[in-house]
Amino acid sequence: MSDILSFKKIVCKNCYKCIRNCPVKSISFSQSQAQIVSDECVLCGKCVIACPQNAKDTISELKKVKSFIKSGKTVIASIDSAFIANFGGVGIETVKQALLSLGFADVEEAVVGADMVKWQYASLVKDKKQDIVITSCCHSINLLIQKHFPDCIKYLAGILSPMQAHCKQIKHKNPDAKCVYIGPCIAKKDEAAAYKDLTDAVLTFEDLTSWIKESNVSFDHKQLNNTKIFSRYFSLSGGIIKNMPEHSESYTYITVDGIENCIEALKEIQNGKIHNCFIEMNACKGGCIGGPEMDRINTSIIKSTVSLSCAADDINAPKNADTSLDLSKEFCRLEPKSSLPSQDEIKNILFSMGKTKPSDELNCGCCGYDTCREKAVAVYNGKSTVDDCLFLAKDLSESLLDHIIHENPNGVIVIDEFLKIRKINNAAKKLFNIREFSDVSGKQISDWMDISDFRQVLNTRNNIINQNTYLDNFDKYVDLTVIYNNDYNMLICFLCDLTQYTSFCERKNDAIVQTLEIADQVVQKQMMTVQEIASLLGETAAETKIALTKLKETLSNE
Repeated sequence: MSDILSFKKIVCKNCYKCIRNCPVKSISFSQSQAQIVSDECVLCGKCVIACPQNAKDTISELKKVKSFIKSGKTVIASIDSAFIANFGGVGIETVKQALLSLGFADVEEAVVGADMVKWQYASLVKDKKQDIVITSCCHSINLLIQKHFPDCIKYLAGILSPMQAHCKQIKHKNPDAKCVYIGPCIAKKDEAAAYKDLTDAVLTFEDLTSWIKESNVSFDHKQLNNTKIFSRYFSLSGGIIKNMPEHSESYTYITVDGIENCIEALKEIQNGKIHNCFIEMNACKGGCIGGPEMDRINTSIIKSTVSLSCAADDINAPKNADTSLDLSKEFCRLEPKSSLPSQDEIKNILFSMGKTKPSDELNCGCCGYDTCREKAVAVYNGKSTVDDCLFLAKDLSESLLDHIIHENPNGVIVIDEFLKIRKINNAAKKLFNIREFSDVSGKQISDWMDISDFRQVLNTRNNIINQNTYLDNFDKYVDLTVIYNNDYNMLICFLCDLTQYTSFCERKNDAIVQTLEIADQVVQKQMMTVQEIASLLGETAAETKIALTKLKETLSNE
């Protein structure tokens, strides 16, 4: 069964919608990837329907069926009556023509098996050997009981499903034939695999649709259904009880559909609160027409119920089914391997999730589990982690974000589209001499700052980055950044106080100017000194020159 239903790793977005919709919580999360826990799964297909990413994969036996046909084997199809609703009201002859063109040797409607099974139920009720009789037509319900309510196995009717009964009859008539069941159910794939030699392969309506498109075969919708068969009610909720030829006064007849409702009924049975009942259980709401592989784009449960009801007789047909075959069936216990932790272990897991007291156990269901304790059990069994607690993650995220904002040395102000203050950190409060957030919450930023920059960003969506701004009301200089957040239509204002730095720069500039002035004065004095020295040197040199000339002339005359 492990390969019948799986998840596409590249598509799963870890939204936890599958686990929230899984009635038996048979989904685990590891390394940010959802996985089916096969020994707990009942193949109801609710995760397939719920997944917004279409991240579920169901095994297809198309290749197997095609290989049967290609090898020349006689392949006979047994198709569920829900085809009438799924394919827009077409009749069995229309479907038969299409399937024959695909290579099937014959096509029969599964109501043949339903006719066989209903007489077995009638016989079981007549014998009055069981206090409670639970129908065994729905394999998901059978798995639910075998895996999660094993004490109720004794109440399951030991009778083959209509699919199995029909395939057994087909093989009885055609021993060498391969029997292929076609319907809206995923669980039938497991039923066929678990009870071999009856059904050789199972195709869903989705499988058939893709095969028809691939082969350029189509249904002739002009030939709508024009035959009525009472046993088609089997595909509707309550159809088994409606088909039974007679009802015993010893039993109360109850119809339960929707797997959550079935779970509640089984809990009541397990607790001994229900007796002398014949209970028809269907995992899907509405019966088989609510199956996970029905075309949900073009059909609905109401529309499908109307279509199928119109294709069924109002009068139950007399007994004409083959009763010579043995349709008995046995069910075994299939309990999962998971175990229950002690109260101390649950308490420790809850503590690691930040739930230190009962009031912390919100039981919000966001993680997919109904209670925080169920979540703790899942963590114990390795199906989940404490990080999957969305409220814990939310609290951690918010506390971390608040810490980052409030401990930021720069001022941070969050302003809405009406220029009202929605959040302010400690640095900004200090900058504006604000004592408490309540003093400014919801008030206009214009009471503290010029709003022209904010209006500019709102109107143009162009952010202001590192703009030197003077706050004249506070005699302070700031480095201003204003960013528009499109997701929340908010302005985020960052303020870096540059007042001390600006003062330092001004003092530095003054010192430089003073230094330059002193340097200029020194240069001037030095130039004057040089000039005086040069003048003195010039006079001395002239006098020396005259004296030397006279001395030369005197020496020359002598």
